[in-house]
Amino acid sequence: MTRVSTSSNFGVMTSNLMLAQVRQNEIGEQVSSQKIASDLKGYAKNAEMLTAMKSAQAKIDGFLDQTKLVSNRLDMQDTGIGQVSDAAGDAREAIANALAAGNATTLMEQLQNAFGDAVRGLNTKSNGYYVFSGAKTDTPTTTATSMADLTAAPSTASLFQNDQYVTTNRIDESTTVKTGVLGDALGTDLFDAFKQIQAYVDANGAFSGNLTEAQTTFLKGTLSSFDTAQKGLTTAQGKNGLNQSRFEDAQTALQNQSDSLTVMIGGVVDVDMAEAVTRLQAAQLAVQASAQVFSTLQSSSLLNVLK
Repeated sequence: MTRVSTSSNFGVMTSNLMLAQVRQNEIGEQVSSQKIASDLKGYAKNAEMLTAMKSAQAKIDGFLDQTKLVSNRLDMQDTGIGQVSDAAGDAREAIANALAAGNATTLMEQLQNAFGDAVRGLNTKSNGYYVFSGAKTDTPTTTATSMADLTAAPSTASLFQNDQYVTTNRIDESTTVKTGVLGDALGTDLFDAFKQIQAYVDANGAFSGNLTEAQTTFLKGTLSSFDTAQKGLTTAQGKNGLNQSRFEDAQTALQNQSDSLTVMIGGVVDVDMAEAVTRLQAAQLAVQASAQVFSTLQSSSLLNVLK
């Protein structure tokens, strides 16, 4: 008589089929997500190391985000300082040209334009905040709008609204750098140079037509003031440039560290796709085989033999 399967065979094959399906689902999720597991529990002995690496990467990424923001602000500071420095150079050139020609017909207009450029440079913004106002980032660095304001104000200092807070930023865990530049430090010498001319005009009248001997002597005396102001601005721009370089280098170093950690973390959490696809195919074959055996057992019952 043909031997028939017992209920124990069904139990074994049902269990095998279920295990094969679970294994197929697990490998299918790995192939889909390209990750070994969806939580730390799935990484067993590597969980502690993985947590430490992710914590380190989060800290590095925080510094990286900060260096990017600081670099953007330093770029705007460079633009602003450069504009103020150019304004000093333009004013000096306008005076030198008037002296060379012996005529100052357009001198005041040129000086007013240069002063306006200086004011715009001092009131430079980054992300909506005034970069030369210290901690008072929502306040314009200077309230001056024309050269007439220089002599109308009680003092040059009163035209600057910045406080004395100099911004400090961290490059990494152990290094901090003073990155802020204050408007009064940038503009006082230049404003005083312009103020000399405005005071002379207030007392003697505007420059127009051919220069008199007195006007020539006075204008020659102002050239050194603009030279001093521009030299100070060039120095400030150089210091800002050094900070730009430091933060650009730091940004590159931090990005390299972050990329290295990404690779290391990937070595722990990422699936070898070629291997995973092979295992998935094997798991699918196991499910099909278990299902085929289960189907065969269904036809090997006592009822079928009795029929």
